[in-house]
Amino acid sequence: MDKIIILGGSGFVGKNVCEALKDSGLDYQVVSRATGIDLRDSAPLQALLAEIKPDYIVNCAAHVGSLNYVTEKAADIISDNTRMILAMYDALSKSAVRAVVINPIANCAYPGKADSYVEDQWQDGAAHRSVLPYGAAKRLLWAMGECYAMQHGIQSINLLVPNMYGPYDSTDPNKAHALNALVSKFVKARRMDQKTIEIWGTGIAIREWLYAKDFGRIVAHILTHPRMVGLTEPVNIAQNFGLSVRELVDIINSNFASSFDIKYDPSKPDGALKKVMDDRKFLKVFPGFVFTPQSEGIRNTISYYESVYPY
Repeated sequence: MDKIIILGGSGFVGKNVCEALKDSGLDYQVVSRATGIDLRDSAPLQALLAEIKPDYIVNCAAHVGSLNYVTEKAADIISDNTRMILAMYDALSKSAVRAVVINPIANCAYPGKADSYVEDQWQDGAAHRSVLPYGAAKRLLWAMGECYAMQHGIQSINLLVPNMYGPYDSTDPNKAHALNALVSKFVKARRMDQKTIEIWGTGIAIREWLYAKDFGRIVAHILTHPRMVGLTEPVNIAQNFGLSVRELVDIINSNFASSFDIKYDPSKPDGALKKVMDDRKFLKVFPGFVFTPQSEGIRNTISYYESVYPY
């Protein structure tokens, strides 16, 4: 049986990937700060890789947060993520382990002014300045994989992903992914009997949303179909459908018995006005894949934040 390591498996995306792999009957080992490994340091990771000799590394490790957080912690974001990328590929090459690396690459790496998010155009222009620290690091992740393939023969699979949501994210709205931050605000407001909820930005920005467990199912599919074609170049994990933040807020609001008064704060950034990903390549590479309906994913996310309240 293949040996699988989940880097950052104690975090938001990592936990959802672990659940999906477990559901598929796959064994794995989590490597993260929670297990005593600082993924910014290649030496302990190199020793661990040499000991385990994994066949696959699912790279869920990341330092990220809300749009506001990425701006506030810009230097930390690009530094920590760059160090983790360098440490992973350095550890792989020095340990002589030839594991296949699976990298989720956030779609903030796409050009900020792109009209459509098509794979062969994903670096045709600068990332939006509001997400520069994280977007630049994710472009480096792809470049690092390409260079280590050239020199060391290390194979990387790069999956371009939209905004993710679902259980296990931070309860701090400043650190959580956008949809999760909204849900956490609604749950807290209901528990505290608040009548008004403040939403950062104007609410007009349109985003595509991916339930994190669905990303885990994609990873599990790749791991159980090792001869898949179409993965030598980046592929969008895409539905070609987006919702504005205002539309999303209305959907979340409808899950509560009493509606809240919504106040938008235009002093906070919206970021790029539209991020919707082309799904033509996805449909060819993953034919028949069925995404979790957004209404179901949102209900599950609400249930999670209800279960961890108070926060």
